[in-house]
Amino acid sequence: MTASKPASCFKAYDIRGRVPDELNPTIAYRLGLAYAQRFEPVSVALGCDIRHSSRSLLEAIALGLNHGGSRVTDIGYCGTEEIYFAAQQPGCDGGIMITASHNPADYNGMKLVRGGAIPISGDSGLRELEAAVYASTAEPSGTPIMTRDYLRPRYRRFLLDFIANRTIKPLRVVVNAGNGTAGLVIDALEPHLPLEFIRIHCDPDPAFPNGIPNPLEPDNRQATIDAVKQHGADFGVAWDGDFDRCFLFDENGRFIEGYYIVGLLAKALLEEVPGATIIHDPRLTWNTIDEVTAAGGRPVQSKTGHAFIKESMRAEDALYGGEMSAHHYFRAFGYCDNGTLPWLLVAALISEKGQPLSELVDERMHLFPASGEINRTVADSDATLAMLEKEYGEGAIKIDHTDGLSVEFAEWRFNVRASNTEPLLRLNVESRANEALMQENTQELLAKIESTSA
Repeated sequence: MTASKPASCFKAYDIRGRVPDELNPTIAYRLGLAYAQRFEPVSVALGCDIRHSSRSLLEAIALGLNHGGSRVTDIGYCGTEEIYFAAQQPGCDGGIMITASHNPADYNGMKLVRGGAIPISGDSGLRELEAAVYASTAEPSGTPIMTRDYLRPRYRRFLLDFIANRTIKPLRVVVNAGNGTAGLVIDALEPHLPLEFIRIHCDPDPAFPNGIPNPLEPDNRQATIDAVKQHGADFGVAWDGDFDRCFLFDENGRFIEGYYIVGLLAKALLEEVPGATIIHDPRLTWNTIDEVTAAGGRPVQSKTGHAFIKESMRAEDALYGGEMSAHHYFRAFGYCDNGTLPWLLVAALISEKGQPLSELVDERMHLFPASGEINRTVADSDATLAMLEKEYGEGAIKIDHTDGLSVEFAEWRFNVRASNTEPLLRLNVESRANEALMQENTQELLAKIESTSA
């Protein structure tokens, strides 16, 4: 088997591709070999999601690492955050997670970090690995040597220590793992928390019988909504396949945009560490800036994407960072994103404030109504962005190119950015306490974008 054409599975922040034509054990083997040669790690932790192809890819990477002189620790089926945790342990020089997260079932991928869970992305080694993989003619041969380490009990202790000074009262929580691996951590935590978990789709199943786990898709939310209502739950949680993103539903079953959770968590964490820095992405910003500033914190904007956010987190020694896409980053977790800490903090806030989740976010949703991210296919992303900047830039208070195009007016703003992996533009619009204005401008922008569709 030979490697596919260059750049077929190497993306901006990680690796993703269709199995076996874009990603296969030969590419995985060559990647493991290149990783070992490029970074010279003594020991690397590997883990994977439950897709049919994940174990064979893990074993191929392990073999390449072995042949490059590295020891391998296999932590088994897990979430991406558990690989980040493993890479922060003494004696571990890096980690690789085999997952395609919310991509279709015939896809797979990898997320790579160095020791300390420092991400390997396009400008920090991924391009060099890509070049080495596609220049290589090495073929896998032999059986990998791996040490098995059941890391989850130590990870559970980290999670419980994180909330040790907080109060969590008996609550009923719907948890929807989307047949990914999030249910494994729920099982580990359950005996140690006063929570009643209502499980749906929590059995790991590579066939994804209930659909690909991606709660950003409205059709994928209904099962969680229905369960919250049926069981009278205090809130609901849903995850993507490798549970590095955490999506929340209030006690009425209403889906809460990740944007408002960012502000909620930032405010709560700043109560413990006044004056700290909070990182946010450029897509939706006003609520986060308002919440952080009012709480005495320092908001700092970063380009969208986990590699960029983590870089900013480290540079600023930020306490917390959040993206509207439901990625949440914590200094206490090596500046990495984590899909378990957010819902644990929400459970604590509901318990301590004596308010349901709806009341914790309603005012902010009214003050800064937002469109949510809307995707449209276009023929030429750069041309469409240039057209929008020309049409909207003249009367704007502020224009920003941190990520795509952000245009700000007195009462509303928008961000539109190109996808890193698809011929799409992603639009977000928000306003100051004016739902009608937000909706009106959203529709106007969509019409202009659609006029350039492929």
